[in-house]
Amino acid sequence: MSDVSKTVQKWHASFRKGTDFDSWGQLVEAIDEYQILARQLQKEVQSSNLHDFTEEQKKTLGKFATCLEMRSAALQCTQSQEEFKLEDLKKLEPIIKNILTYNKDFPFDVQPVPLRKILAPGEEENLDFEEELDAGTGAGSTPSFPSRVPGTLLPRLPSEPGMTLLTLAIEKIGLKDAGQCIDPYITVSVKDLNGIDLNPVQETPVATRKEDTYIHFSVEVEIQKHLEKLPKGAAIFFEFKHYKPKKRFTSTKCFAFMEMDEIKPGPIVIELYKKPTDFKRKKLNLLTKKPLYLHLNQTLHKD
Repeated sequence: MSDVSKTVQKWHASFRKGTDFDSWGQLVEAIDEYQILARQLQKEVQSSNLHDFTEEQKKTLGKFATCLEMRSAALQCTQSQEEFKLEDLKKLEPIIKNILTYNKDFPFDVQPVPLRKILAPGEEENLDFEEELDAGTGAGSTPSFPSRVPGTLLPRLPSEPGMTLLTLAIEKIGLKDAGQCIDPYITVSVKDLNGIDLNPVQETPVATRKEDTYIHFSVEVEIQKHLEKLPKGAAIFFEFKHYKPKKRFTSTKCFAFMEMDEIKPGPIVIELYKKPTDFKRKKLNLLTKKPLYLHLNQTLHKD
């Protein structure tokens, strides 16, 4: 069997593994598998090597990666209106299995994933390593940040009698290399014990300024569900992300989370953990022993 045939066989096995997880309800594992395969396909699409796959086959692989991302997004957001269903994804199995001979039209009207980095869970940790080595080169960094990320913050929900809403003011985050972070922002999500989204994921705008070991956000995030409606064991996650120009992708540097028993009016500081983000909260490693935290202020609204 040729190397390219072996590659296609591995892709097909990965696809089957992901759809099996999906059909069994193991959504976190399915998302991981879909994202890993999407990354592998995108890598092939971006390759200048034309010996293994034709330009037409690469376009098909790119569209396939798009569908994997769409299914992954549908699993991560319970609010999705136009979700890409598992049965839709399964229709694509003959394509990935027979990509070397497939010559029909792609069954869905989608575009190939744009030329950008798709990082599988945990993969960015390895890519970051060499950047950490030369992190000391940013001494002359500017105190403010350009507005690369506009943010996706949502308005407060309508009040309901007897129900409580939470506003989280993200004040600042403490990092030893705060001045070297480019276009930093925070992704806020609410997850259940299995790491499944309970709310739409929100992103802050890029931070407003830095000062010593702090990056200041000074932004309010409205949690998109009444607290009484959140299941036992739910947690609010904060993923700190920044742009890496050498690698040309946005990386998660660290994360923090707040559990339901920590929700009370007033300021709170929460610990920072090393990536990859562990939404199940089983393997947690502190980012630093230094007293550097995520600083929040909570406001509860009850009708």
